[in-house]
This record gives sequence, C-alpha cells and structure tokens, in this order.
Amino acid sequence: MSLPFLIFCGVLLYVAAAPAVICLVNLILFRPPRQNSQLPVPRVSILIPARNEEANIRGVTASALGSGDVDLEVLVLDDHSTDRTATIVESIARNDSRLRLLRGTSLPPGWAGKMFACQQLAEAARGDWLLFLDADVRITTDAARRVVDYARTAPGQPALISGVPRQITGSFLERLLVPLIDFVLLAYLPLWVMRRNPSPSLAAAVGQFVLVDRKRYLDCGGHGAIRTTFHDGIYLPRLFRQKGILTDLVDITGLASCRMYQGARQTWNGFLKNAGEGLGAPGVIVPMTFILLGGQVLPWLLLPFAQGLAQNLLLAAGLSGYACRIAAAVRFRQSWLGVLCHPAGVTVMEWIQWLGFIRLRRGIRAEWKGRTAV
Repeated sequence: MSLPFLIFCGVLLYVAAAPAVICLVNLILFRPPRQNSQLPVPRVSILIPARNEEANIRGVTASALGSGDVDLEVLVLDDHSTDRTATIVESIARNDSRLRLLRGTSLPPGWAGKMFACQQLAEAARGDWLLFLDADVRITTDAARRVVDYARTAPGQPALISGVPRQITGSFLERLLVPLIDFVLLAYLPLWVMRRNPSPSLAAAVGQFVLVDRKRYLDCGGHGAIRTTFHDGIYLPRLFRQKGILTDLVDITGLASCRMYQGARQTWNGFLKNAGEGLGAPGVIVPMTFILLGGQVLPWLLLPFAQGLAQNLLLAAGLSGYACRIAAAVRFRQSWLGVLCHPAGVTVMEWIQWLGFIRLRRGIRAEWKGRTAV
C-alpha cells in the first residue's frame, strides 16, 4: 500500500477513534439526575404545545399530572387543532384544576408554529421552572422534581436542562435513524467542556424535553428570540449561552420516553425538517459529512481493498464507531438492528442532510404539520 493511502487510513482512524473516546467518557459523566429532598418544593409549570395531537394528548397530560413533590400546574396550548385535542384536554381539566387549556391565537408573520405556542405557554405560566414537553413524551412521577433539583445544585447553575428521552422505535427507518440522536450528541459534544464553557458553539438540547429557569428564560427573550426556527433544540440553548448562561444535558432515559415518529415517511420528513438547521446547516455540512462518513462508513467500504497496516487501521476505525453505538445501545436500550446497520444509518442521515441543504439553497422551505418554515 502507498504511503498516501496509509496516511489517509490513519486520518480515518483518528476521525473514528476520537468520537469513540469522547462518547465513552461522556457515558461516565452523563448520569441521571437525583432528587434532593432537603431542597424546598419547586413551583413547576409543565407546558405542552399541541397541534392535532388527539392520539397523544391524554397520555402526556396524565403523565404530567402524575408529577410528585412539586407545586404543579400543567398548561396545554391547543394550536388550532382540527381534531379532538382540545375536547380531550377540557374533559380532563374538569376533574383536575391543575390542568389548564389555552387557545392559541393566530400565528403572526415571521413565527414558526411551535415557537409561538411555547412563547404563549411561557407567558401564561406561573411556575419558577418551565418544563416544555412535546405531546408524544411520557414522564415518570419524579422526573420534574429530579431535573429541577439537578438544575438547583449543579456547578455553574445551568438555567436550561435537557436530555434525550428513551426513544421508542417501530419501523426500520425509525430504528436506523432515531438512535443516532444519542450517538451524535455523545460522540461529538464533550460534556466536560460544555459544562464549564458557555460558548454558543457547545449549545445542545432536545426539544422534546427542556427545563428552563423562568426568569432567565424571559430575560433571554424566550422563544420569541428564536421565533423563525423549527429547531429549538439548537437555538434555545444557544440563546442562553450567548448571554453567558450555562446549559446542560442529563440522562433522562429512565425518566421520560417518546415515540418521536410513526413510520418511515414521518421519520424521513421529521429529519428533513431539521436538516437545514442541524448537521446540514451551511458551514457545518461539509466538515460534518467528512467526519461522519469518514469515521463511520468509509473504513468499511475500503477494508476489502486494503492490506497489511492499512487494513489494520481501517478495521480499528470501523470498530471504533461500533464501540460507541454498542455502549449506547446497552445504556439506553436501543434497537440492535440499528446498531448492526450503523454505517447504513449514518449514510442515510447524511443523505437527508444534503437533501435538506440543497432544498434550502433552492429556496424550498421545510414543512411540518401543515406549516412552512419562515
């Protein structure tokens, strides 16, 4: 094998092994939050934006109302649903005064639907802590208290705490793509740096489950300051960090669960919706494509054509990628089919990122739930 090819194989090993090391260290630091019974009972508002969620709304409100050891209110904003979402919430609220139904006002120009719904919820909330939940999330009775207690005791006093709920997957494409959310966060975001450095470049959250300190959230401008985006999982923590306020991620696998998408089409469209603002954003897509495909896919493609040292380097690179996926699958109870097909999953994910990037360049805006991105 030629020297340039050996050097290239060494580069591939680096871009595969470095994320694997980051991932394995992160898995040590990425712990479930614990309740601290010595702290005062917090006032928590659980806020649920809902648009045509009749299949989910009863489950999410029941789990939210089951929250213990907190001074609780649950607010659901009906965002112009055309199904029975509002009727179901009203029927539950008749028997539990902690639940309130808000009727969303008309979407103003320049706003994404979820951002406007979350802003209305936050303005109506009375709690000191706001927990934003997507309607497809279910939480345990101690989830709210444990995450709030973590925020009150963690070094640096992070004002925004998020995490990835245990992802329930059904279709093959769900199993292929959804677990990559954990993989990307843990393999490419060093938690030990993020927890000490408020740089906006280290911003990360998962929009399904986001807890914020209400005062600091409003001081930052809330969702109104990121009104045009579909992707508050990136832009809300970035907003906090631009003000020098720390944000954090914790392991909520045992505290929350979510069936994010139902079937292959919804999975594809959901990942495509966020592509232009995530890994497919301008200035990010080219280096991340090389890092992801070079570290997770290319070693396996080149392995049959390599010999000697080059073959050993490529094999080590390929196995490094699998090390992180296997560890995450054990820790978070992920699909083993998705693990087995890891290189294919990364390839499909990158295909979606490039499709989203090309659509954005051509002026084709993402759509979700009948609304077009601003």
